[in-house]
Amino acid sequence: MKTRDWKQSLEEDYERRGRRKPVFYSDSKIELEDVYDQEDLTERGFAPERDLGLPGQYPYTRGIYPGMYRADFWIMGQYSGFGNPEATNQRFKYLLSKGQTALALALDLPTQLGIESDAELAEGEVGKAGVAVNSLRDLEKVFEGIPLSRPRQIFTTANAIGPVMLALFLALGEKQGLDPSQYTIVLQNDILKEYVARGAYIFQPEPSVRFAIDAVEYCTRHHPHFKPIVVCGSHMRQGGASAIQEVAFTLSNAQTYIEEALSRGLKVDDFAPSMECQLSVPMNLFEEVAKYRAFRRMWARMMKEKYGAENPETMKCFIRVYTTGYTMTAQQPLNNIVRVTIEALAAILGGAQSLSCNAMDEVVCIPSEEAARVALMTQHILANETGIADVADPLGGSYYTESLTCDIEKKALELMDRIREMGGAHKAIEEGFYQRLIRESASEYQQQIEKGERIIVGLNRFQEEGEKIKIDCFRVEEGVQERVVERLHRLKEERDNDRVEGCLGQLKQAVKGGQNTVPALLQCAKAYATIGEMCRTIGEEWGFYQEGALWM
Repeated sequence: MKTRDWKQSLEEDYERRGRRKPVFYSDSKIELEDVYDQEDLTERGFAPERDLGLPGQYPYTRGIYPGMYRADFWIMGQYSGFGNPEATNQRFKYLLSKGQTALALALDLPTQLGIESDAELAEGEVGKAGVAVNSLRDLEKVFEGIPLSRPRQIFTTANAIGPVMLALFLALGEKQGLDPSQYTIVLQNDILKEYVARGAYIFQPEPSVRFAIDAVEYCTRHHPHFKPIVVCGSHMRQGGASAIQEVAFTLSNAQTYIEEALSRGLKVDDFAPSMECQLSVPMNLFEEVAKYRAFRRMWARMMKEKYGAENPETMKCFIRVYTTGYTMTAQQPLNNIVRVTIEALAAILGGAQSLSCNAMDEVVCIPSEEAARVALMTQHILANETGIADVADPLGGSYYTESLTCDIEKKALELMDRIREMGGAHKAIEEGFYQRLIRESASEYQQQIEKGERIIVGLNRFQEEGEKIKIDCFRVEEGVQERVVERLHRLKEERDNDRVEGCLGQLKQAVKGGQNTVPALLQCAKAYATIGEMCRTIGEEWGFYQEGALWM
């Protein structure tokens, strides 16, 4: 029976039963057919040689490496960091002992905002959402007994302070007697999404973009194996963006960074291979798989057709993935293990290069040691017990998967055209365009839950009557802020403050003169200047962004 005839018989079957045939949509409002076949691909203009290819070949729809996970599993990480540096050091050592292959350093909010731990605005936030790092001395404690060369890479959430953290890690590597070629640092360093989704910004938007590219330029010229920027869609997705919006916003933001780097005389094939992208992975399994495939294809085509890239490495997009915290529930928290497993499965089937899984209790607190272990073991089980890593792009060629991949690409390109017409990502963000679409999408998602149109097990369906939420929360040790502040004050008493002042003066001159700030920041870091001192020095020249900024 032909598909067209089959669909007609399906219509007749519903009619005989007196029921209306339901219409299904993906989370991004893509209307889904009853079944997919070659006709659907033909309608979308899908051409296998042009749009699909093979793994490791342009346009990399099927993955950026020929063997994918047959050659090597994805990088297994977990976002970690809390309290004081000593506590984070112990957690890192524990995770490494359990087979974690990368470290992701979470910084507390004051650190991310360049605020010293003894500032009034830091009160109550020190060590809460990550570890407090005021200076090189704190970073030395975080990595005491852990050579930077031990994990495959070290990732940190520095955005507004990206170049500052680069300087601190370079100074730490020197202290450990390592050449930078022996370790790899990955900086998130994506400031644009902060104005949209997180609010962890310090300076005005325009100089902030230049500041981020200081790290890109410095690493391109001196440490090309470092990863100085990770363009993030994940935070905007966490804020409510759809899969299509996540793709379009991330690629539009990437264009802003690329064009700033090109304006400095860098060649796209010199710096773009070090760029990475970070995406989220909610629960809609097939849409998420298709999203990663579409994203890779769009990245490759953008690099080749828009920027004239010739190096294949420039066209390969390294995707790191964090499972999605907003899909988890405080109710029936053990269910979150299942949710994280499904999300991780989607990321792997979609061909991600790095994956970090939320712990089941992360919806209410910093993960406990047991929950963190389960989250990491989830990846090991998927890698070693399921067979999903045995074949590159196992869903490739599926009528549904390929059709959905084409639909996401088409709709994301349309949204990118709208952003370009507004003057690019920078202008669209300034005018609140991203923010408005995200708010609308988030509101619709919440309304669907409240109306029962979207079922969340344990939350609005299949609840346990009289259930009491029982989560053994991890609690930051009492007195953390006092100890961190005491170390900060002791540092300022013991260091060579004349040297610090001299280095800060050089930093001020670099900012005034429009020079790359990283060399001056490196000297400041070696002198044990604090992150707060460096940021205040820069802010005196650039000004501080006022809209909702914590320290304003």
